[in-house]
Amino acid sequence: MFNSFVSYLVSFQASQGEVKMQKSLSVYDSDGSTFAPLVVIELALETKEEAIAWLLNRVRDKQQYGGAELLVEQLTPGAQGTEKVNPNVYVVGASWQRLLYGAEDVGLFKEFNDGSMRGFTYANKHNFKEFQGDGDGFLSMAECQYIIKHELDNLRAKDEAHVPGYPKMKLYPGKSVIRRMQSKGILVQVFPLHEKEELKRLSFSWYKNIKLSFQPLDDIRHYFGEGMALYFGFLEYFTLALIPMALIGIPYYLFDWEDYDKFTVFAGFNLVWCTVILELWKRLSASLAYGWGTLSRKKAFEEPRPGFHGVLGVNPVTGRAEPLYSNAKRQLRIYLVSIPFVLLCLYLSLYVMMIYFDMEGWALMIHDEEPTFWTGVLLFIPSIIYAVVIEIMNLIYRYAAEFLTGWENHRLKSTFQNHLVLKVLVFNFFNCFASLFYIAFVMQDMVLLRQSLATLLITSQILNQIMEAFLPYWLQRRRNKKAHKRMIKTMGDKELPLSEQVKLEADMSTYLGTFDDYLELFLLFGYVSLFSCVYPLAAVLVVLNNVTEVYSDAFKMCTVFKRPFSEPAANIGVWQLAFEAMSVIAVVTNCALIGMSPQVKSYFPESETQLILWVVGFEHFLLASKFILTFVIPDVPKHIQIKLSRLEFESLEALKKRKMLEASGIPKTDK
Repeated sequence: MFNSFVSYLVSFQASQGEVKMQKSLSVYDSDGSTFAPLVVIELALETKEEAIAWLLNRVRDKQQYGGAELLVEQLTPGAQGTEKVNPNVYVVGASWQRLLYGAEDVGLFKEFNDGSMRGFTYANKHNFKEFQGDGDGFLSMAECQYIIKHELDNLRAKDEAHVPGYPKMKLYPGKSVIRRMQSKGILVQVFPLHEKEELKRLSFSWYKNIKLSFQPLDDIRHYFGEGMALYFGFLEYFTLALIPMALIGIPYYLFDWEDYDKFTVFAGFNLVWCTVILELWKRLSASLAYGWGTLSRKKAFEEPRPGFHGVLGVNPVTGRAEPLYSNAKRQLRIYLVSIPFVLLCLYLSLYVMMIYFDMEGWALMIHDEEPTFWTGVLLFIPSIIYAVVIEIMNLIYRYAAEFLTGWENHRLKSTFQNHLVLKVLVFNFFNCFASLFYIAFVMQDMVLLRQSLATLLITSQILNQIMEAFLPYWLQRRRNKKAHKRMIKTMGDKELPLSEQVKLEADMSTYLGTFDDYLELFLLFGYVSLFSCVYPLAAVLVVLNNVTEVYSDAFKMCTVFKRPFSEPAANIGVWQLAFEAMSVIAVVTNCALIGMSPQVKSYFPESETQLILWVVGFEHFLLASKFILTFVIPDVPKHIQIKLSRLEFESLEALKKRKMLEASGIPKTDK
């Protein structure tokens, strides 16, 4: 069914025509320079002329005068019929030399002639492997767009007291101009443009050509950046890691699985599996990050996020004026409001869970009184309803958690993200798994546990596929039909102009990041690692889900969402800790399930205390072994460690040589 869905998608897109940016398109700057448009800036329709002129001058000004030294030009509106057109749309680019200097400013790592990954410097540009001639093609379009975004974000106020034309929109020296205009609604959006030919090649090798093969991670990284490539790399790795468990689970399920004594062996396999795969992933992600130049790349100094507010003061690190907010006030908000709110939500989740058990008891009572086919079907209805309610509660809580985390007023985006992840993970874990823990360890009903796990897993996957695959496809199909009709009326069979291309991309949905994608994988990892020993087909279902997830996510990234700015990343960040925490809980859970099995209980017929002590001792031994493995298996492969150490040694030697030359008064020369 999915193959036919993708086949229809391919034929549909061929008929509609892909409307992505062509590299050959260029525009003229006000001084007559031609440049390839890379980024779009859209201002509000009613933005005052003096504010627009001031912003454009700041973008064009030389760096020594506090400008970004970029090329920018207003987009000429195309034929729009009766539609109201926003004239305040501008395309931004840069000269090639400016981009190369920008690559050095952002700390971009590239492959050196000796095969090592080194920080790019303009002075040594000819010593880098891929730099040929004037360097055309040395930087990918995603890297160029990231550099432009970096320069725009670092465009700071000088001596202006406010944004021209807006006396109430205060500025102070060092304040980010772009962030201020975004927070006040003058700047509607900033987004990078697609590149037609490159996207077409990526789409064909990624999701249009249905075949059993690895994803083109290097191409994904080249087009969308390292953060996106690492997500798809982890999704692929997780899927492959599930295959051994799926292959073992199928015969376990087929050959008289009603004998629940068998789950002890499968639980033992779970214990090893959930530990080893995470350790091996750290090594794989380190290898990928080194090849992409982000493993040893220094993290940029983090600026205050756009929503941060406070009393104007001086940052002791940068010496710049910026809002300051008392950490004591933030902690009071967290402990007096956020934590009680999360606890209240957990209580509501527990209350809904008890209603679910009442429904289960009611359905079971009806089935016992008069067992028929329909009463047998009725036994699954409470679990299905509960699974749908869980998804709705997760969605509502997600919006509440975002609002609450924003209200806590965290200064940095990374801190905001960490607090949001913690809130969402705690609730989602409790909401999705509390009923399974209750059934397993309070009711100790393995038949009901198996039924509930299967129903929750299958229902959640069906809902996710509807929300993540079919709904985006349907919305994009409607959007493409409307766009196609408009193009037929205005352009006929002519090639789509830049103005129409920008308008189409501006109307596309904004990609909000990999948060929800990682969260889904986290919950699936929980279903498999915690309780799959009582339902061995869980791994099979997750494998099938992940395969469709690859194609649906690839389709969305290429056709549904605006192109996101690339985000340099060396790993999957806080999600690595989340998965490792889940693996620790999985060790405890599977040890407890092993201890509950009749097969193990038969060894302790007279003393339940001895059984508990044995299970606790075995669990502690496994946890100790898990943490020992963490230290025994290096996070970074040996050959990469050697390369990094060699680079550090050479950097120190070069620094010593420079100091010696400066001390002797001999001017240094760049090689």
